Formats: sequence, structure tokens, C-alpha cells
Amino acid sequence: MITVTEAAATAVTLKRLSDEGVSIWLDDLSRKRIASGNLAELVETKHVVGVTTNPSIFQAAIGSGEGYEEQLAELAVRGVTVDEAVRMMTTADVRAAADILRPVYDATAGRDGRVSIEVDPRLAHHTAATVAEAKQLAWLVDRPNVMIKIPATEAGLPAITEVVGLGISVNVTLIFSLERYRAVMDAYLAGLEKAQASGVDLATVHSVASFFVSRVDSEIDKRLGKVGTDEALALKGRAALANARLAYEAYEDVFGASRWTALATAGANKQRPLWASTGVKDPAYKDTLYVDELVAPGTVNTMPEATLDATADHGDIHGDAVSGGYAQARADLAAVERLGISYDEVVKQLEDEGVSKFEAAWGDLLDAVKVSLSGKGVEGE
Repeated sequence: MITVTEAAATAVTLKRLSDEGVSIWLDDLSRKRIASGNLAELVETKHVVGVTTNPSIFQAAIGSGEGYEEQLAELAVRGVTVDEAVRMMTTADVRAAADILRPVYDATAGRDGRVSIEVDPRLAHHTAATVAEAKQLAWLVDRPNVMIKIPATEAGLPAITEVVGLGISVNVTLIFSLERYRAVMDAYLAGLEKAQASGVDLATVHSVASFFVSRVDSEIDKRLGKVGTDEALALKGRAALANARLAYEAYEDVFGASRWTALATAGANKQRPLWASTGVKDPAYKDTLYVDELVAPGTVNTMPEATLDATADHGDIHGDAVSGGYAQARADLAAVERLGISYDEVVKQLEDEGVSKFEAAWGDLLDAVKVSLSGKGVEGE
């Protein structure tokens, strides 16, 4: 455990980030983190006010087996299926994390204190199944501060509307393109209108839209490197920030229009932009790049713990780094296009890869749990 003095020192930059209107969420969860008191400590000392999970995070946590031995043994005795075992373990973790964050949820009227859990990634292209899964997860976790993650695939868009219309709070994930982001916001507003027509209290529904950052630079930088000209190399590390800044411009546009005003009057909450994939993947870049340069009011930044620690140690929070940068952002993306790198092609590839990576991680998790259940004398199927 860190001392009070150490906590105060590391909290200064993170408090500054929070004061700028950025909610700090942790992009990680495990049974060990919960049981050890680490999650509660991060909430207490590092301004963490939310948690996001995804199939890769659960694969790393549960795949290790650490902290899950007792529950695995009990599930094996019951002879549950592998899928059921995974859902019992993941929802138990999310429920426990939600309880830790409940005071934050209460203090912020539901704005923060949120814990997200994703629908089965194998359902990413199936609307009805996604809706059914979202309802089931909300019921299993049974906490008001849970958010159900739905991917922003074409099939996911109508699912978002349907689930929000039921009064369930949603974290929309795997957003890479500006066009898709606008479609996500439209799906959310349609869901709120549906909820209002059904008599749902709109004040109880919250949502974030997870706009992915670092993966955009990873792919576009690779292509810029192949072009190899001075102009191309000078553009490296600029596309992801440009894309995110233009997403914020779209957010301001949509939530400044009359359609939103009518819903706000009825008590609705804005769907906040959430910067996801904020861990820097290129060691040539500052490790807090996607935190320092994406400060904007009314946003969420979900960070892996390494990025959280780096921000606490040497982050450079210098006020709103997004608003007003839209012209330069458009110029940067246009320059990339002029070099023959198709924005539409890149974002489509990233969405496909994102869904595939989560499917693969989920498959690995199922395999690991199957082995554990079988090792305890039960087939697990």
C-alpha cells in the first residue's frame, strides 16, 4: 500500500485531469485486483471513477486462474457449461467492482461509478442476439451502475437503440470512424426517444461512446512508413489525435442540436465520448500522448494501469487540448489521404480486426476455462 504522502504526490496531475472535466476510468479488472483492495485504492488515491472490461481483459485475468480457483471448483461440481462458467465469473467480478464504485455512482448521480461488461463478441453481427445478451447481462449483474458494452458494428446500431430504449445504460465500443460515430450518437438518441415513449425515466439512462485512438496511429503510421517520404514521415503520430478531435467536434454538433435539446429538457444525459485504446503502442511517442492531447470537458479516458501511473507521474495536463483544433485535424487527415492512404479502408480494417481480436480472446478464455473444469473431473460441456 502506498503512503498518504505518496498518494498526494501522484494525485496532483490526475486531479488536474479530473478538474478539466475528464473522468478517469481504469481499463482493466481481475479478481485479484478486487480482492487485494487495489481497485478500491485506485478509486481512493488516483481519481479512478469507473472501470471498463473487454474479452481480452477477462482472458488475461481468468486465463491465469489466479483468484478463481474456488469458484471454478464449485462450477465444476455443478457441471455447468463452459459458456455459463465464464459468464458466472465475469459477472461476479463486474458486480463486485460495481459495489466498490457505488459511492462514486451515488455522488455523481450516475454519471460515473460505472463498470462495463461486453456482450459475447461472437454476437457482434447479430442484432437480436445482442439485445437478448444485453438484457441477460444487465439482469445477471443486477447493479444500477453497470454499463453493457455493445460493438458499433452495423448490426450493433439497432441493438443500441433497442437496449437504450429499455432503459439500460450502454457503452458503445469499437468505434473508429467519424461516420460510424455519428450513427452511434443517432442510435443513442433514437433509443432515448423510444425510452421516453415507453415511460422510462431518461435521467436513469447513461451512455458513453468508446472511440478508439492508438490503433488508428498504429495502422496509419505503418502505411506512412511504407510511403517513406519526408512528408509522410512528418505525419506519423498525428492521425489518431486528428480523428479523435474531429469526433469531439461531431459530439458538440449532435448534442448542440434541437433534437438533443428536446431530450435534455426531459432529463436525458449526453452520451459522452470515451477515449479508448489510450495506451501508447509506439515507444517513440510519449507514453501519455493520448491523455495529454485529448483533454476536453465532458469526456472519459479509460486507461490501462501503466498509462494511469505514467499520467500521475509525468502527464502534462494543459487545459482543453481538443476544442479549436478541428481545422488542423482536418488538414492532417486530408494530407494522409493525399498520400494514397484511404481513411475509409483503414477504419473498416480496424473495426474488422477489433471484432476478430475480441472473438479470439473470448475463444481462448473459453478454452482455458474448459481445461480448468475438465481438470476438476467435469467435462464442462
